[in-house]
Amino acid sequence: MPRLEKRPRPSLAWAMAAPVLAVVATMIAGGLLFAALGKPPIGAIRTIFWEPLFSEFAWYYRPQLLIKAAPLVLIAIGLSLGFRAGVWNIGAEGQYIIGAIFGAGVALAFYPADFWFIFPLMILAAVAGGILWAMIPALLRVRFGTNEILVSLMLVYVAEHILSSVSFGLLRNPEGHGFPGSRNLQHYPPASNPELWAGTGIHWGVIAAVIAVIAAYILLNRHILGYQIRLIGQAPRAARFAGVRPNLLIIACMGISGGLAGVAGLFEVSGPMGQISVDFNQGLGFTAIIVAFLGRLHPGGILLAGFLLALTSVGGEIAQSSLGLPAASIKAFQGMLLFFILATDMLSNYRIRTGGRGAA
Repeated sequence: MPRLEKRPRPSLAWAMAAPVLAVVATMIAGGLLFAALGKPPIGAIRTIFWEPLFSEFAWYYRPQLLIKAAPLVLIAIGLSLGFRAGVWNIGAEGQYIIGAIFGAGVALAFYPADFWFIFPLMILAAVAGGILWAMIPALLRVRFGTNEILVSLMLVYVAEHILSSVSFGLLRNPEGHGFPGSRNLQHYPPASNPELWAGTGIHWGVIAAVIAVIAAYILLNRHILGYQIRLIGQAPRAARFAGVRPNLLIIACMGISGGLAGVAGLFEVSGPMGQISVDFNQGLGFTAIIVAFLGRLHPGGILLAGFLLALTSVGGEIAQSSLGLPAASIKAFQGMLLFFILATDMLSNYRIRTGGRGAA
């Protein structure tokens, strides 16, 4: 009977092949899903992965891929640092929401003033908001030993209620005829996330994502904090003997991930989304978990994985309009990717045995 047997050491070949196998398996399983929905499976897969890059309208879709990938990469970079250290921040969605609320709140507090420092101040406020929300599970784990997975996840629902509250109350547009939602920040130049290249829609969030990737690579390979993150993730007992202070590392990892999630929220609310509203959150904090694992928790891999998830998102929107695929099927397709990543990743640490047990 087949069984799993732990490898003496992780398989590098499987570790490298796992993301590719996961993508292929997702295409196959996704094709079966689309066929069950009565859609052409090969046509649907082709639409998702080919149309945004090489179709007649690729000149429009390609910049959209960068715009979609930017918040995913920003959030995933922060999460990956914690995941490497065994700090499981699952609540980046809540930190993303709170960061957007803090940043938009600063802009609306100055409205209609026209000061150059409003947008930089919004960025600082968003970072502070994300860190503040991330510190709740971090400090509870450090002080009381609570599980940061559960606490950070539950705080997402609290953040969603706060988002709904400010949309109907504190930040609601007084000229919005009673409809929920704030003023549109794209119509308030000092607070808008400007388009850097005309006609592309690319904004500062894309630049910030690239900077985050470079900074994370330098941190992990050239800084003592990165060394401690890698050490405590690979050998916790050895890390303690080496003088690593786990509690401070938990706070640092949660703070970095919260700050990056918060600033990702700011770039979205001041750019593509434009305003605080009850449907502002789009699940990017959860999708970023897929990006982090698909990228093998490596900054360069996360950049490629963010582009891949953006490809499925943009391609999924095309498939919805051209093939009539339901939006839920695209979410399920992305969820399959995480499932197959975890399944194939297991084989880097375990091998499948079909014979009897050998001698120990």
